[in-house]
Amino acid sequence: MTPQRSTPERGSAVVEFLMLSMVLLIPLIYLVLMVARLQAGTFATSLAAREGARAFVTSPTQAAAQGRATAAADLVFADFGFDEDTELSVTCDGDPCIRPDALVTVRARVVVPLPLIPTFAREVIPLEVPITTEHALRVDRFRATPP
Repeated sequence: MTPQRSTPERGSAVVEFLMLSMVLLIPLIYLVLMVARLQAGTFATSLAAREGARAFVTSPTQAAAQGRATAAADLVFADFGFDEDTELSVTCDGDPCIRPDALVTVRARVVVPLPLIPTFAREVIPLEVPITTEHALRVDRFRATPP
């Protein structure tokens, strides 16, 4: 004859599994969301700096160069879902910037807010990560000097 257990534990393994999986799964999902958003910010700044530099150095005139670079970077930032807290700055190795063989450096910056954080918590603790990228490009050596 086999001894009978006096404690009824039917179904408790399912409850324990669900509780443990929730405790482990929720932080894991949040970590994946956070890393994905930071990676999107890294890609956005890298592409915005590169496309901004390309738009700047291929501009036909000095007056249109900054506007073209800003427009190209804004398109990239919008593609990655960053519509605010973005910045683009252009520096040159001389004046004017649009001259043969000039070195143009474009710096793109975005502030990535961490996902799923309520706004009242953002006001107390800074829960954002700034990401900055630079891209240097030369103006074509054999281009005609703009009028």
